[in-house]
Amino acid sequence: MTKYSVHQQPVETLLSWIKSGDVAIPEIQRPFVWKASKVRDLIDSLYKGYPVGYIITWRNPDVKLKDGTLSAGKKVLIDGQQRITALTAAIVGQRILNKNYKEVKIIIAFNPITEKFEVLNKAYEKSPEWINNINPIINDEISITKAIRNYLSMNTEVDEDLIEDRIENLKKIKNKQVGIIELDHSLDIDTVTEIFIRINQKGVVLSNADFVMSKIAADEIHGGNKMRKLVDYFCRLLVDKDFYKHITDNDKAFASHDYFKALKWMGRGNDDLYIPNYIDVLRVAFTYKFNRGKFSDLVALLSGRNFDTRTYENEIAVKSYDLLSEGLMDFVNQTNYQRFLMIIKSAGFISQKLISSKNSLNFAYALYLKLRSLGMPEAEIQHYVKRWLVMSLLIGRYSGSSESTIDEDIKQINEKGIANYMEQMELSYLGEGFWDFGLVNNLESSSVNNNSYNVYIASECYNNTTAFLSKSMKISSLIEQRGDIHHLFPAKYLKKHGYAPKQYNQVANYAYTEQATNIKIGMLPPNEYMSKVREEIESNINNISSIDSLNVLNENLEINQISNSLFQATHLDYEEFLKTRRNKMAMTIKEYYYKL
Repeated sequence: MTKYSVHQQPVETLLSWIKSGDVAIPEIQRPFVWKASKVRDLIDSLYKGYPVGYIITWRNPDVKLKDGTLSAGKKVLIDGQQRITALTAAIVGQRILNKNYKEVKIIIAFNPITEKFEVLNKAYEKSPEWINNINPIINDEISITKAIRNYLSMNTEVDEDLIEDRIENLKKIKNKQVGIIELDHSLDIDTVTEIFIRINQKGVVLSNADFVMSKIAADEIHGGNKMRKLVDYFCRLLVDKDFYKHITDNDKAFASHDYFKALKWMGRGNDDLYIPNYIDVLRVAFTYKFNRGKFSDLVALLSGRNFDTRTYENEIAVKSYDLLSEGLMDFVNQTNYQRFLMIIKSAGFISQKLISSKNSLNFAYALYLKLRSLGMPEAEIQHYVKRWLVMSLLIGRYSGSSESTIDEDIKQINEKGIANYMEQMELSYLGEGFWDFGLVNNLESSSVNNNSYNVYIASECYNNTTAFLSKSMKISSLIEQRGDIHHLFPAKYLKKHGYAPKQYNQVANYAYTEQATNIKIGMLPPNEYMSKVREEIESNINNISSIDSLNVLNENLEINQISNSLFQATHLDYEEFLKTRRNKMAMTIKEYYYKL
């Protein structure tokens, strides 16, 4: 069986396909991940006639309709979205979205004398040797005669024939050939998914979520194109509130849809704890609603795949689109979203930087939506969501390739119930060996992105712990105000005694403290600055610390998991201090976990 066909098409034809919708490119692109210099290189390769890779499409599989006929779907873009976006940006002049969802223009300049392309900047803009923007010439907005005349008027000493040839060659870019690989519509979904994965093992790696997004954007029959907008608009509104007016002014059809009504609140909502991208939104909605974790399964179901008969049936496609729509609507629902964030914050995760695993947060939200749909009491939902989030962070449950793990967890929860599966997970992963040895070892780290350390900080926020050497300032307040993380054994002091950064930057050497305290301690060894603190308390002076009694000082050390040995400690005691504090931090995390 022929699995694909290969042919060449000029750039101009490819762009016309995009405009006509023959190839389904989402109306609102995912953020453009290429650097502007890569756009320049693409144009340069086209100009020189070099190959620029293939655009790969797959026509939606024919699905059996109720009347027995087969549908014929649009082509789904499998690979080449970034190249197509680059072409529309440089040649058509279309604005693109950067990674912060801000619209920007990429303008490519051309020097006919040297035949070089560059991203336009002030230097090229001021130089008469450079054509500031190739777009009007290639796009027929200015005649080639006028372009040549304008250039020669500013560069009177150049060879007229040379410039004429090179500007004509510039215009011919739109006639340069681009390879098109069209995968056969009869290929099953597993084969197409395998092709997709192999394609994206090199270069800018796209996930199966990109595959899903192209798939739904291509399906107008089941409303997939509107679902795509729901996901994109939600993600963009999270970081760009001004985009709300753009929707109401420029996409009135969507603005009148129930999807827009569901996310209108985002036009004024403001929270930076959980900022999901389109992959996260799909992940949560799919996991929660389908009790599955592999995006390849979602593509298959949206195509109407019957896993038993290996055929495609419209009823399955309709049901799958309906389920995905329900999942997405539940995701963006204001009550669901804000209650979930409240639960996460109440567990002590008051800042985005305390959650380094986005998939742990995603699964926690999927679990919240699932338990809520089952009608479980709110108190129980909160208990299980908090526990699951912390457990998954502590054991690194979703680090690395997580799809299979997510798939296993949601299926087990669906089959056994959350109470039984949670107990099973705790028995398997959170035994005494974990608390006494595994967690302590995990805290032997110099990275503040360490999951165990971040859970420890969350536990301090949960316990409303007072900052080191402070009478009333809470750690949670310092995190919100970007307060200082203080080295208990100052970094410069340890460095002076021969310690390397990896040694003195151990997380067990960190404590949140007020900036003024941190500055006054400077590079004093612990025994010296702690002696000063004690002397000030006895003299009723508050200079280094705001603590005014020895009892409060001892309590402050205890709640920050710092032993009294700090009063006598020098660099010679550093390693033993770290071991003791790691054990104390681990026990604090354990107590915190079982209080959730």
